[in-house]
Amino acid sequence: MIVGYARVSTVDQHLDIQEKRLVEAGAEKLFSEKMSGTKADNRDRLRDCLDFVREGDVLVVTRLDRIARSSHDLHIIIKGLEAKGVGFRCTEQAGVDTTTSQGKLLIGMLGAVAEFENNLRKERQRDGIEKAKSQGRYKGGKARIDPHRVKQMLSEGMKPTEVANALGINRASVYRLST
Repeated sequence: MIVGYARVSTVDQHLDIQEKRLVEAGAEKLFSEKMSGTKADNRDRLRDCLDFVREGDVLVVTRLDRIARSSHDLHIIIKGLEAKGVGFRCTEQAGVDTTTSQGKLLIGMLGAVAEFENNLRKERQRDGIEKAKSQGRYKGGKARIDPHRVKQMLSEGMKPTEVANALGINRASVYRLST
């Protein structure tokens, strides 16, 4: 069976084009999600897809960056598929096919490039934040917890868990602010 996996990063992006191409590639079953691809372990539909495939199946994506944004995640996914006897292909990246030696080499190289691009994006973002800070235009995120309110509630005899529940915050935050 050919199984397709489609992913976009944000809710305002559309899966239609990927899903159409996967069906054209012969996918009989599709798994789709709108989730950042930075980490593979937080994507429920990817996990469902990897659990679903069986020996003899082929998992198909349109591009490598749809399944993994780091070479580490890519290698873990590919090794997991190989252990199950499942092949892997990309429809828009010719030669990416784990059933051939050249395809395995190409996957490794493209995975490294995807990770490199992701790291460059993070560096540019950090550089932009630092520049904005130096110009006084970046003030950081809005404070979500009022430390005075936390301390007041604790001084009134509330337990940290009660304070956390009342304010809708993590208990560890209450402990951190109580010192």
